[in-house]
Amino acid sequence: MKKRHTEEQILGILKEAEQGKPVADVLREHGIAAPTYYRWKSKYSGLEPNQLQRLRELERENGQLKRIVADQALDIVMLKDVNSKNW
Repeated sequence: MKKRHTEEQILGILKEAEQGKPVADVLREHGIAAPTYYRWKSKYSGLEPNQLQRLRELERENGQLKRIVADQALDIVMLKDVNSKNW
């Protein structure tokens, strides 16, 4: 069974460990695995809530741009196929 934590909760968990609480205690208290903690730490370490919101916006924008590029690549392939046929 997976627990889902919001990004705000993740920041809170990381701040607990940064404030001197032993990492093992934080992990046990919140029921998370050590690899999960260190993955979160590498991604969210040092972020403030407003920076987290900006990160979400950038990730959303990046996804949209990737979809646009994929659509354009498909259009290019389709046009090349149409142009290569002898009518």
